[in-house]
Amino acid sequence: MDALAALADPVRRELVGLLAQGEVPAGELADRFPVSRPAISRHLRVLREAGLVTVRAEGKRRLYALDPTPLRELDDWLEPYRDLWASRLDALDTEIARGRRARRNGEPA
Repeated sequence: MDALAALADPVRRELVGLLAQGEVPAGELADRFPVSRPAISRHLRVLREAGLVTVRAEGKRRLYALDPTPLRELDDWLEPYRDLWASRLDALDTEIARGRRARRNGEPA
């Protein structure tokens, strides 16, 4: 569950989203955020320690890439809860449709 704790921060979630598109140099990642480079470096370290990203050196550059393994594990952990949410969303959809029908027929919702 280290991945879940790492993803609790919105900056780290955005970093994961950027890395989902492919490998990105650390400097380029840092340029996309209104925080300091050391702050981005700390966020990347947390993601690396949680196993969510990998890093490789290319000369002086550090290239980061997403490792989806912890996300798959998190997805597996969430699986039992999907039916719960699906049934609640289905019930909400039914109530919304009922309200629309009532308004069309001039009935109180």
